[in-house]
Amino acid sequence: MPKLKVSLLTGRTIRQGQGKEYGKLSERYWKSVANCEIDPEDMKYLGVKENQSVKITTDYGSVVVKAVKSLRAPHRSMVFVPYGPWANIIVNTETHGTGMPSFKGIEAIVEPAPNEQVLHLQELLRQHYKKE
Repeated sequence: MPKLKVSLLTGRTIRQGQGKEYGKLSERYWKSVANCEIDPEDMKYLGVKENQSVKITTDYGSVVVKAVKSLRAPHRSMVFVPYGPWANIIVNTETHGTGMPSFKGIEAIVEPAPNEQVLHLQELLRQHYKKE
C-alpha cells in the first residue's frame, strides 16, 4: 500500500467548536474531529476516497481517522486534523515550558487503512490511555 510523508497541521475548526457544544461523547463531535483533510491529488496517490479510513503515524503515536477532501487545495504533502483526542495522540506532548504542545509542522506518514475503523472516543481512550 502507498504511504505519503506529510507535514501535519492541527487546529480549531467551526465544526469542531459546534460539535463540542453537543458534548464530546456525541456523534456530531466525533465526526467533526476524527478526520484528516487531505489534498485531492494526495488522496488519488494514496488510493483513498472521502470517508475512507487512513492511518496517521508520527514519532508520538498513530491513529486512524476518516479521509476528507480538503477544500483548501492545492497543498500537496500537508494534512490537517482538527483539535481533539485523535489529534492529541499524534502530537508531541512536550510543551517546552509554554504550556502548549506544538500543533503545527509535525512530520507524519499517512497511509490507507481499509481494514481499520475510526474508534469512538471511549474506545480510543481505553486503547491509547488504558483508561476505563
